[in-house]
Amino acid sequence: MTLSLILACLWVLVASLAAMLPTRDRHWRLAYGLIAVGIPLLGYVTYQNGPWVGLLCLAAGVSVLRWPVIYLLRWLRGRFTA
Repeated sequence: MTLSLILACLWVLVASLAAMLPTRDRHWRLAYGLIAVGIPLLGYVTYQNGPWVGLLCLAAGVSVLRWPVIYLLRWLRGRFTA
């Protein structure tokens, strides 16, 4: 297993542990941090392992951070359908 995949697995583990923490802002600050670390990590995974593994890791990241993605899609829909 490459270093990038080990880091991606560690990212998923940290995201799962962060989801168990009680927060007042409904985990948004943690989500911003995970996104900031996850985007370059996704590029590193894709660079080392190819686009198919990168897409699998992208799907895993979207499943972990589904609410920011849902809010982004709602915002984009509102911007382009008005």
